[in-house]
Amino acid sequence: MEQFSAPFHRHDFGEHFRWGITISAFQNEGAHDHDGKGASIWDDFTSRKGKIKDGTHAQVTTDFYNRYRDDILLARSMGFKVFRFSIAWPRILPNGTGAVNQAGIDFYHRIIDACIELGMEPWVTLYHWDLPLALEHKGGWSHRGVVFAFEEYVRICVEAYGEKVKNWIVMNEPFGFTSLGYMLGVHAPGKFGLSYFFPAVHHALLAQAAGAKVIRKMVEGANIGIALSCSYILPHTQTPADIQAARKADALFNRTFLEPILGMGYPVKDFPLLGKIERRYALWRDRDSLSFDYDFIGVQNYFPLVIRRNPFMPIVGVSEVKPRFRKVPVTAMGWEISGEGMYGILKQFAAYPNIPRLIVTENGAAFNDVLTEGRIHDTDRVNYFITYLEAILKAKHEGVPLDGYFVWTLTDNFEWAEGYRARFGLAHVDLDTQVRTLKDSGLWFRDFLHDK
Repeated sequence: MEQFSAPFHRHDFGEHFRWGITISAFQNEGAHDHDGKGASIWDDFTSRKGKIKDGTHAQVTTDFYNRYRDDILLARSMGFKVFRFSIAWPRILPNGTGAVNQAGIDFYHRIIDACIELGMEPWVTLYHWDLPLALEHKGGWSHRGVVFAFEEYVRICVEAYGEKVKNWIVMNEPFGFTSLGYMLGVHAPGKFGLSYFFPAVHHALLAQAAGAKVIRKMVEGANIGIALSCSYILPHTQTPADIQAARKADALFNRTFLEPILGMGYPVKDFPLLGKIERRYALWRDRDSLSFDYDFIGVQNYFPLVIRRNPFMPIVGVSEVKPRFRKVPVTAMGWEISGEGMYGILKQFAAYPNIPRLIVTENGAAFNDVLTEGRIHDTDRVNYFITYLEAILKAKHEGVPLDGYFVWTLTDNFEWAEGYRARFGLAHVDLDTQVRTLKDSGLWFRDFLHDK
């Protein structure tokens, strides 16, 4: 393997800094209808023609359902101590509510037990986008009933696993699944428009706070957090119009979910349209029900955004200046590579006076990997991780309360609407044989995390 020089050492991050790796149920498990599992909105979405760019599905994907122990061992072999995975709601409650599927309960017990046996700390994400299809038929996240259904689901999971699991992430990227699934229609369930998006935002906030309260009540010593997608936002120029556009985009992308959970309400001042949520979808008592005293906020950052005013863009009136026009380094997804973007968003989040501890719960990059003679020399990915980790360490040294870094992701997997074209894994997967091959990035982490 090519020798990579990093300007830091693992110990520079501190003895108690958590190093983890992340997967999700729908993207990895497969076994889409096995052992009593119900259908999710993503099972339905992937069955629709033209929704997935390469025409694939996740019925088998990386077969984590059967290969979980080997994959946990693979994560351990690289030196990671935290294994973050999600529970598939329709595997526990095939109809979203009602009868519990014991086979689903048992499956996640096996994963948790394997983690503990192998010396990996299990971190459970309760919702990573795979809503039971039966609930979508009732309106999904746009219907207030989903709040009570989610609370019931969380209670069942906590009753089952609370004695063994202390680290809980209530939801993964709520802005992601509400905006992409209920406003733009490019993710499941494929709905389009503000009349779906605004109530989905409000109900997701209510649900995650309700779920967090269940965990706090039922799990002694629980470490509870939420994982938020975020991008450091810069104005294209220093004109007042572009500066205002960037502030508006920041309110929508970064603050819509962060500020309500901190007890600040929606950022209506900078994005007035959010006031429609309070006027149309909120009950008088809801404001106090959006916030929760989380133990940590998960930061999920991949790229910054450069924003300009665009009066022709419907609703928001802003648009992104794409990286290709700015001639900056990008990943295979066209996402800008910017350690400064990671540094900037960490400093921005840390500036809130009542912010809890921060953990980077996802970060990684897709590149066009080539398997050659049993090896994948993904130099660009290694350099990406070095760039971002250097920025994270800089923020930590400047006082950002940062407790950990989790890589996205263990293996190449089903990357939502991209299908299998976008490869983020530290390990390559041959989808015909399910053989895993550590890339040079995986070998780099192995050397970095084992370095004495």
